[in-house]
Amino acid sequence: MSESEPAQRPAGRPGRLTVGVVGTGRVGAVLGAALAGAGHRVIAASAASDSSRARAEAMLPGARLLPPQDTVSTVDLALLAVPDDVLPSLAAGLAEIGAVRNGQLVAHTSGRYGVGVLEPVTALGALPLALHPVTTFTGTSLDLGRLPGCRFGVTTPPVLRPIAEGLVIEMGGEPVWVPEERRVLYHAALTVGADHVVTLVAQAADLLRRAGLPDVEDLLAPLVHAAVDQALAAPGTRVGPVVRGDADTVGAHRAELDRTSPAAAAAYVPLARLTADRALAAGVLTPDQAEALLDVLAGDIRDRRDGDR
Repeated sequence: MSESEPAQRPAGRPGRLTVGVVGTGRVGAVLGAALAGAGHRVIAASAASDSSRARAEAMLPGARLLPPQDTVSTVDLALLAVPDDVLPSLAAGLAEIGAVRNGQLVAHTSGRYGVGVLEPVTALGALPLALHPVTTFTGTSLDLGRLPGCRFGVTTPPVLRPIAEGLVIEMGGEPVWVPEERRVLYHAALTVGADHVVTLVAQAADLLRRAGLPDVEDLLAPLVHAAVDQALAAPGTRVGPVVRGDADTVGAHRAELDRTSPAAAAAYVPLARLTADRALAAGVLTPDQAEALLDVLAGDIRDRRDGDR
């Protein structure tokens, strides 16, 4: 199968797998439930906190709560749904104690990593899969309704690609192939497009509250939804004072944020510079407009009208 070929839904249901979920946080519990809904048997799970244990009991009924090594050693498919920074040591630890076996499927849900991080278990004959769902989770059954059509970043050795894509499709998702060497860039892009947007919206709401406005979420919602929809529908479209070349307005923003919220100013300046750079490259701004904007963003917020005399 070439990288450009779409995955095909299997004509029949392949052999059902026994599944163990290591990490029943928001992602692991939901994906385990999705696999169970596809007919696989989730027989074991490990949980590191009271909330994870409660989630496992609610989402994965019938699964025995076991230590990670026992969760892995008893199943056909081990799903490692742990934080990115924990995954390397988990894989190394499972290999060190011989918790995996030849021919066993070992999948992880990390966005950052491909299958290289699973090299310790791959060396013992395990079959590595990277299956990263591109969505957010609440860790409840509501998430199961959000999986249909959800993209999963998939990375595997070529021979295992049909298996990985088949599992994604069974969970209701759509597999998207991500080359091993592009996983970090892929994940960074998603972080910018989601996590950082959440932070910026929260920061905007905080600034509106400081301005004394009520119901700030209701005020922001139409603007944010429209901006995101427009950005996705027409990525080259740009709006706002930076794109219009309104350097005086941008300078006023910079000065007010410096006074009111230095943290917000620290975010505003590089984002405005990036917007100006992209607008200049697209021919939306003239070089003179871009220079004026960069002046005020660099701290040169003198009255340019005086300077033009």
